[in-house]
Amino acid sequence: MKKILIIDDEVNVGLLLSKFLTRNGFEVSTAANGSAGMECLKKEEYDLVLCDFRLEDTDGREMLKSIKSLYPKTGVIIITGYSDIKMAVELIKMGAYDYITKPLYPDEILITITKAIETQYALQESAPADYTNQAKPATPKEIKKQVLTGEFVVGTSKASKDLYRQIELVAPTNYSVIILGESGTGKESVAKSIHMNSHRANQPFVAMDCGSLTKELAASEFFGHEKGSFTGALYTKIGHFEMANGGTLFLDEVGNLSYEIQAALLRTVQERKVKRIGSTKEIDLDVRIIIATNENLQEGINKGRFREDLYHRFNEFSIFMPPLRDRGNDIMMLAEHFLKVANQELDRNVSSFSPDVVECFMNYRWQGNIRELKNVVRRATLLTEGNEIAMKTLPLEISNYRVSGLEASSSASASSTSGAAETKDTKHDLKNAALGAEHETILRVLREVNFNKTKAAEILNIDRKTLYNKMKAINLK
Repeated sequence: MKKILIIDDEVNVGLLLSKFLTRNGFEVSTAANGSAGMECLKKEEYDLVLCDFRLEDTDGREMLKSIKSLYPKTGVIIITGYSDIKMAVELIKMGAYDYITKPLYPDEILITITKAIETQYALQESAPADYTNQAKPATPKEIKKQVLTGEFVVGTSKASKDLYRQIELVAPTNYSVIILGESGTGKESVAKSIHMNSHRANQPFVAMDCGSLTKELAASEFFGHEKGSFTGALYTKIGHFEMANGGTLFLDEVGNLSYEIQAALLRTVQERKVKRIGSTKEIDLDVRIIIATNENLQEGINKGRFREDLYHRFNEFSIFMPPLRDRGNDIMMLAEHFLKVANQELDRNVSSFSPDVVECFMNYRWQGNIRELKNVVRRATLLTEGNEIAMKTLPLEISNYRVSGLEASSSASASSTSGAAETKDTKHDLKNAALGAEHETILRVLREVNFNKTKAAEILNIDRKTLYNKMKAINLK
């Protein structure tokens, strides 16, 4: 079993990485700072060190120098934030094998560690006898056999840290969990993370999209059926509850289920037994249920669309997924990760985003959240001819948003400056005051609808031509 040392002063990150790597066949130790990490290296030999670039008592540069000087046979991978990527590249030139950016993704971690071990294994083959006599690391082929069944995200924003704390609290329990949030915020990823950090991690994780189920098929999908139990039942089918037995059942968009299916679901959840359609045999269940929705289930209860008793069965713990626009610096961290994945997928070597694109990403509303960001980065990577993603590779709705938003802000600023200069002579001018209020209202509504002129005209109760004329009057392009 290969030994990995994690040096990170964020206890949560170290703990999560330790659990994940242990489940994937590694022996893992953790250290909370550089000094503790060097003490670990003195006491024991490690095949690989995962070291955070920013530590409370030192930084990645000094740690790399010390490790390579004292323990040259130990590989080093740097964990870095978006703002430290340039430095991470310099550290690779100094001898680090690679770097991993936050937020951390298990697929990226496992791939990077696999490659590091592959490189180390090749070096050992040509190393002196006293080194090659040590136990050999797992070969890349063996590592690839290890199945990655979950994923997690560790960001640096307050919203991400709060989210992780909730996952850390609820994962070891058997509580049913409701995950709330907009579409594309990563609800299924959080459900997998809860599962992978629970005692059910080695059992099935079964995901079910309730939004795609018809009323006729829902019962069969949930509970299964026996051959011949109804017309078209040509074979025995195992339902999702049985498939998830011992593990976790994730129900996405549960608010779309019919009232009749909700009643059957309630009985199964209460009694912890399931019976296939057409069978008389009841099967005992040990299933943790996690549900996700972007709807307001309380509103559904008030309107009679969702059963209140089922809601309270599910709602032993709730987690709110913050929208991407509220996650600050996580936006560019995620963009960097998606860029790395897209480079591997498309065999490209795009290295960065232009300053204009960074500014655009940070200001855009991201109505589709993480899913939208991922698609935008993949598309931009495909269209980029050089090493840097430029504005021209972004979809029009994003590049136009950036242009409209910045020009609007600039015009508003110019307008307010001009207004301040004129106030000395016209502060009692009622006509100017009315025009100023009108212009401010137009600008506010345009921002609220992402500069969609048709929607803005409807809200302002004017036609598009009038809106264009008023925008022209205040030099708003």
